[in-house]
Amino acid sequence: MDLLLHCKHLRFFRLHLNSLGCKCLALAVIALVIRAVLISPFYAFGGIEQRKLILTEFRGGKPKFLEVPQIIWGLNNQKIGFARACLTARLLNRTLLMPSLSASLFYKEVDLLQPISFDKVFQFERFNSLCQGFVQLSRYSDVSNRSDVFELRKGSGRRWTVERDLDQLLQFSKPPYDQYETIRIAGKNPFLWHDHWPVRDYAKVFECLVLVDELLKEADKVVSKIRAVGWQARNKVELPQNGLSDHVPYVAVHMRIEKDWMIHCKKLEQRSNISEICGSKMQIIERVGNIKALNYPIVVYLAVADSLLEDNSILDGWNEGLLPFEKKKLGVLEIYQKHPYLFQSAIDYEVCLRSDVFVGNSFSTFSSLVVLDRTQKMIDMGVSKQCGLDVPWPSYAYNLLGDLEGPRPWTTNMSDSTLQAISYGSDHVSC
Repeated sequence: MDLLLHCKHLRFFRLHLNSLGCKCLALAVIALVIRAVLISPFYAFGGIEQRKLILTEFRGGKPKFLEVPQIIWGLNNQKIGFARACLTARLLNRTLLMPSLSASLFYKEVDLLQPISFDKVFQFERFNSLCQGFVQLSRYSDVSNRSDVFELRKGSGRRWTVERDLDQLLQFSKPPYDQYETIRIAGKNPFLWHDHWPVRDYAKVFECLVLVDELLKEADKVVSKIRAVGWQARNKVELPQNGLSDHVPYVAVHMRIEKDWMIHCKKLEQRSNISEICGSKMQIIERVGNIKALNYPIVVYLAVADSLLEDNSILDGWNEGLLPFEKKKLGVLEIYQKHPYLFQSAIDYEVCLRSDVFVGNSFSTFSSLVVLDRTQKMIDMGVSKQCGLDVPWPSYAYNLLGDLEGPRPWTTNMSDSTLQAISYGSDHVSC
């Protein structure tokens, strides 16, 4: 700007100066200002990738794509894997090609994975609408040249560090690799890729994931049945013909006592030298019963993987006023049985998410993502205090002891630099 003023001063004093030179000088200064703005921290959301996105749009570059392997394991590990794939595509300044999820839980037997398209579980157009300007999905039909592909093989093993992984991704965001229309990543399940993004970035992707209408309607049926049972218990009469006349609260407990979980959590306790991971049936019942200020009677919905459950007495031993229901007693088992595992888990997730009080296990990915979503809801509502029963979406970790022998209040720390605690479980619950 000083140089521009200098030009004006020269003209003022009628010194002989080529006007074209001043114009060129002015253009050069403007270019420097634009460059400084583009690389400023304001535009560097998430780091270098945001600047690259802006530059690509400015230059009108053609669409580039990222292809990832089938995403496997349980529903919420798949959601993390999907988010990690989206954020990897963002780092590479590419659009993620709609990946395949896995309808079944047989993650070790690859031939039994039952691949299922993303848009059979989540709304494709809705995702792109909600995440516009952050991450995007494309269909394979959008690719113009199927042969213009470079295969990127991600490393694995103990020697493949977070730093090496990030260096590799940054290398493939530059020439000559950025010239390929599609980069195809070969290697392990995206859930197991190294994590380079803060919790807020993951939360943004998760907010864009909306179940397809069919699954939302199934969840509506389950929630309606839970509230109807609660209404009848409180009013001691049949439901009015026009349905519920007011909001009837319920508690959802993600009761992780299935055989696969008990094997996993015992090994985890031994490796990490932490005794507060598993949580027994009686511990869950006792601690949920000690949550204060619940308005009895109240329905307690037990979200449990029925096919993996060996204990048939989960409805026994609850305090008076707590009305435990699982799928069979609630009369909704048929709704779940007609769907593959992935859909069943998605319905249960929605039921837990909508509950007035949620209780889960802090080392469970399912529970952790439910709490993350509920925390994000409170943030969106402008709620400053996020712990305790007097908040809009209270959550608790039954495996961690809180006040008065109850479960510990739980909220997600959105300031965490990675999703490590949520991906693999933690006893840090921010309350």
